[in-house]
Amino acid sequence: MEQHNGWADEGFGAVADTFARNFTDFPELGAAVTVFAGGRKVAELWGGVADERTGRPWEQGTAVPVFSCAKGLVAVCAHLLAQQGQLDLDAPVSHYWPEFARHGKEDITCRMVLAHRAGIPALDATPDFREIAAWTPVVRAMEEQKPLWEPGTAYEYHGHVLGFLVGEVIRRITGLTPGAYFRRAVGDPLGLRAWIGLPAEEMEGRARLVEAEGRPAMPGPEHLLTRIVTMNGSLAFPGLDEPHGWNDPALLGMELPGAGAVASASGLAGLYAAAVTGVDGGSRLLSEATVTDAVRELSSGKGWLGFDAGARWGSGFLLDSESFRPLLGARSFGNDGAGGQFAFGDDEFGVGFAYVANRMIGHGDARANRLIAAVRESLVG
Repeated sequence: MEQHNGWADEGFGAVADTFARNFTDFPELGAAVTVFAGGRKVAELWGGVADERTGRPWEQGTAVPVFSCAKGLVAVCAHLLAQQGQLDLDAPVSHYWPEFARHGKEDITCRMVLAHRAGIPALDATPDFREIAAWTPVVRAMEEQKPLWEPGTAYEYHGHVLGFLVGEVIRRITGLTPGAYFRRAVGDPLGLRAWIGLPAEEMEGRARLVEAEGRPAMPGPEHLLTRIVTMNGSLAFPGLDEPHGWNDPALLGMELPGAGAVASASGLAGLYAAAVTGVDGGSRLLSEATVTDAVRELSSGKGWLGFDAGARWGSGFLLDSESFRPLLGARSFGNDGAGGQFAFGDDEFGVGFAYVANRMIGHGDARANRLIAAVRESLVG
């Protein structure tokens, strides 16, 4: 099968070459990459298979579950509200959500949550799948949660909690859940193929995830890392085809704002391009001052569990990190997904980038990093 469709502008041939090489060098199934520079699309490439069961090919607009790339959608919305004066990221969450101020959480701010420093990376409660989909039971559980550490003094990945907690603040301010607010404020006006809560009419055309052989197993169910990514076992991980796995329309159709986005490469790249430059002559979503605020490092080094993956965090976004995710520079900000997906923006270089794929490779996955290196080569030589 032809595994390289699309185009790249003169000067961005390295991106096209690297995308083609990924299919040779990795067990790639289906994938896409989109690059914007200066508000204009300069590369749009796709190829391979969207559904291994049927051989259905990946198409230009194919969307795929992109896991924690969802955090980028939520963080853009939070910074947009802050820029508009509707949200103070450094005010207590309880200013917007009074019931949250219990059990030592009185001083937690949205900024702490976005930096994974709030002390509530996982919940003690075990809402089941229906309760997670209903939203309110998770909100009640967050209200009753006690922090694991003094908020602000340490960090650990707030996998699902970040999305629900910041998402509830968004709902308190706008009256809309974060997925609905994203579509109204950003997704629909810009025509982006990116959702938190995939519409029913988009289900059939989505790409289905598959796992590469040899992915490392998760630790036991009581380990905090497993509790973080599975919401205490209520969600499977990676658990693709079992009931309520990540290929399940019921899961993809509900709002999981920390890890449940579904998007095309052009949808995610378009979001970050719109944030940093605007697209096709439109004004940028996030001002230079807002981006400066977002890319200030707040968390790095060893997390509360004692691991140091080399990641650096700003307010809701991964930052440039030589050992974890080398991007373009100090103004780069984005989020990755458990399937190897990555999207970011950079207003110094004027870039919006996204790579998405349906083959989940796991730790050490270099596919996106190689494409980002090709973008850097195309821009600076």
